[in-house]
Amino acid sequence: MAVLVTGAGGFTGGHLVARLVREGESVRAMLRRAPAARFMSEITTGDVRDPAACARAVEGIDTVYHLAASYRDTGFGEADHMAANLHGTEHMYAAARNAGVRRFVYCSTVGVHGEIHGAAAAEDSPFAPTDPYQASKCAAEEYLQRQSSSMELVIFRPSGIYGPGDRRLLKFFRLIARGRFFMIGDGTPRYHLTYIDDLIEGILLCGRLPQAAGEVFILAGPHAPTLNEWAATVADVLGAAAPRLHLPVWPFMAAASVAERLCPLLGLTPPIFKRRMDFFTKNREFSIAKARTILGFAPSVQVHAGMERTAQWYREARLL
Repeated sequence: MAVLVTGAGGFTGGHLVARLVREGESVRAMLRRAPAARFMSEITTGDVRDPAACARAVEGIDTVYHLAASYRDTGFGEADHMAANLHGTEHMYAAARNAGVRRFVYCSTVGVHGEIHGAAAAEDSPFAPTDPYQASKCAAEEYLQRQSSSMELVIFRPSGIYGPGDRRLLKFFRLIARGRFFMIGDGTPRYHLTYIDDLIEGILLCGRLPQAAGEVFILAGPHAPTLNEWAATVADVLGAAAPRLHLPVWPFMAAASVAERLCPLLGLTPPIFKRRMDFFTKNREFSIAKARTILGFAPSVQVHAGMERTAQWYREARLL
């Protein structure tokens, strides 16, 4: 019973393919272009924005793990995100349904909930996207939920993903290692991340368990530390001094507002964005109670261990 992983060239998709192959699954990996090096599974090349490519990819497939997406750091605008994340999902879902695929597992994001106020957000918390990427993922979820088909649908919303092989936290690590990191604001917002191995375990539960069909799950780590706790943990694993300097938010927000208005007029990329201040100001804490109860999801990698493994990979890759 073959499975298809779209977005197999990405961080999460690559880890998912590797895990499936290790477990003896027949895996087809969909990538936008052929890999330069040998890949560990059957390859199909194509873009999810192309219905014909989607139709070719799902032939003979039992389960689709649809992870392909555009992200914030691609430089895409609103229309580009919608083309990849909404319309690409529409094409892939339609192709899977027409091919008789049994289960369609869709990777969304906790970002569909926007900023979290009060208690940790759960699956039934309202949608409140705050940028084009989140809006496109929200639109894709709404599209999928409207469909009526015998094909089983499972949606999972991962929180921020980290671990060896990913570079999204590299700047954070480097600044702390060099003693140059400072906290903007009081550092009390919570930042819920997911270690890659825990996430892959959750994704497989979504794809394999009968009770997952028709459900939506938030997949996140064991707990959500504050930014101060994250910074102190990274400093500890790096053997660096814990950051102590805190600066007020408003000057940075004001500078970002001015830069976002003026720099495009001058043909320049703004050096600071209001959205980047979200890291310091917005609370992102989520409940995984539903995934624990229905799937038996039990993330086991604690923050310190996950950060140690990530730092070790950065060192081995000579990035630190």
